[in-house]
Amino acid sequence: MYNKTIKLANGVEVPMLALGTWLIDNAEAAKAVRSAAELGYRHVDTAQAYGNERGVGEGIRTCKIPREQLFVTSKVAAEHKTYAEAAASIDKTLADMELDYIDMMIIHSPQPWAEVNQSVNRYVEGNRLAWKALEDAYKAGKIRAIGVSNFLEGDIESLWETAEIKPMVNQVLCHISNTPIDLIEFCRKKGIVMEAYSPVAHGEALKNETIAEMAKKYGVTVPQLCIRYDVQLGMIVLPKTANPEHMKVNADLGFVISGEDMEALKNVEKIRDYGEHGGFPVFGGKM
Repeated sequence: MYNKTIKLANGVEVPMLALGTWLIDNAEAAKAVRSAAELGYRHVDTAQAYGNERGVGEGIRTCKIPREQLFVTSKVAAEHKTYAEAAASIDKTLADMELDYIDMMIIHSPQPWAEVNQSVNRYVEGNRLAWKALEDAYKAGKIRAIGVSNFLEGDIESLWETAEIKPMVNQVLCHISNTPIDLIEFCRKKGIVMEAYSPVAHGEALKNETIAEMAKKYGVTVPQLCIRYDVQLGMIVLPKTANPEHMKVNADLGFVISGEDMEALKNVEKIRDYGEHGGFPVFGGKM
């Protein structure tokens, strides 16, 4: 079980391998979380937009692992661009999950989902207001860390100008064949830890012959190679599955991709079509 952690700017330690729960419905979420915890996972990622916070919270409360040993992330819905909306949603997340605190909450997207990549409006003021709600919840002890998701350089700069507490993470789509190297370096220089969602490219990496050949070279599965790739980029990684066997395999990362092969993987031809999850060419969907 891969159990390394990474330290945020405020000193909070975050497990680098997390269970992603996008597309796992409320009824299945508790079971998935319990299975992951039993296998050794200590970080679970959900979101208001996933509609499964209640189930994830139940899994956290019933998995027999002490709460303080678990790290729970959720996200303020992309549509909440006022202080009141964001603040109320944070309290609702706590109530739905039936938890005394959330380890981390992040703004899910700088734009509401209906406008992602469809609008030039980056909601600068709305994101600042949502951020203020996160800051206040952080100061009140409701949240241990705060950050953003799907934010580009300009989005971060505009938030940075007025933020009293700086973003600690930026969760983005990052996988072999779609690695935002410039954004990763920009965030690193600002002390922002990067998180990678959809490390297997919504399943598209499984169809890629170049990636398959590299996985074969290391004697691992394509998902293992993809997850290890993001880990070696220094990122928290959020593979999504409700299948305990897949969880177990995904967490078996006891191999190292050589520097030469990492460079080759960074330059794999970009996957441009995410099939049924398409429509979001930059970030690939509501992860």
